[in-house]
Amino acid sequence: MNDIQSNGEMTSRSDRRSQLRESEGSSLGSRRRRWIVWTASIALVGMLGAVGISLFASGFFGSTTDDYTGSGSGDVLFTISQGEIGDQITNNLVSTGVIKSFDPFYTLLLKQDPAVVFIPGVYALHEKMSSTAALSALSDPANRVENKVVIPEGTVLSVALFTISESLSIPLAELQSLAANVSSFGLPPEATTLEGFIYPATYTFNPGVSASEVLTTMVNESLATLDSLRVPLEERWHTIVMASIVQRESGSPDNDYKVARVFQNRIDAGMTLGSDVTTCYGAGLIGKDCIYITQAQLDDASNLYNTRLLLGLPIGPISNPGKTAMDAARNPADGPWLFFVTVNLQTGETVFSETVQEHDAAAAQYEQWLAAHPEFK
Repeated sequence: MNDIQSNGEMTSRSDRRSQLRESEGSSLGSRRRRWIVWTASIALVGMLGAVGISLFASGFFGSTTDDYTGSGSGDVLFTISQGEIGDQITNNLVSTGVIKSFDPFYTLLLKQDPAVVFIPGVYALHEKMSSTAALSALSDPANRVENKVVIPEGTVLSVALFTISESLSIPLAELQSLAANVSSFGLPPEATTLEGFIYPATYTFNPGVSASEVLTTMVNESLATLDSLRVPLEERWHTIVMASIVQRESGSPDNDYKVARVFQNRIDAGMTLGSDVTTCYGAGLIGKDCIYITQAQLDDASNLYNTRLLLGLPIGPISNPGKTAMDAARNPADGPWLFFVTVNLQTGETVFSETVQEHDAAAAQYEQWLAAHPEFK
């Protein structure tokens, strides 16, 4: 019995030790599993943190690291074309290296109140500008690169082409060659040059503009002005020729309509126009050089611009007239005058006369003024 009891007690203790080891093992396994899960969790958090930092740095959450800082460096000529809107302009800024990415600039643009109105043109910017700096630069008219050319009223074609060449750095020979091909400009069939159809104005062109673009713009402006005055196509040539003479003869826009009336009255009376400026133009004497015209040149009937000898209008325009002169050619003032003379070259004061005697007195007044102002000779 005792042995049996002893063996049973020993078995019971052995079972408890086995259970304890199993329990400890189970506990240890549990702790190990918790440790592994905990460690994995830390690793996962670390990985997520790293990913978050990476996403933040890349702008996924709207970080400003997708934007440059400062006003940039280097020079970039940036063009805004007619009709382009905000998203197109933003994409172009990115592609030209002005700004780093689309979102920062476009977001800033949408926040502006009032909304930004972009003016087409070429702007002097820099590479790697912040969105704020780029938007500020595009909003500043001082950064717009402009090439201006001024064609005064009454300028002759040769001088106009020279002025364009000097102002826009376009070779003069290129302009002259293009101007000789008048068939491409939609002019009246009588036109053999662009004389009379280079509209006098101040023009602004983008850098790199071509000779064709410049001349086409100026000619189209002249044709548009004729349209605005409702000049029929068949009367454009007569209007421009008359207006070109009025422009050169008139001392001021206030006189244009009366000067036009004098010439029309003379044509209606069967008289020659008697214009020195047309005769000088045909003789190659432009502007003040007309004072050097000789008697032989005044008597030269082979000069088809010599309206001292030949009836009617000359064979073509002698200058490039403005809108007022064009309108005067169409709508001359009412009056009986057959003569006029400018008696004061400083003020443009002009005396209009109906008779030869009146005109001779006005001419004497001019000679007296000229003697007192030799600097105008």
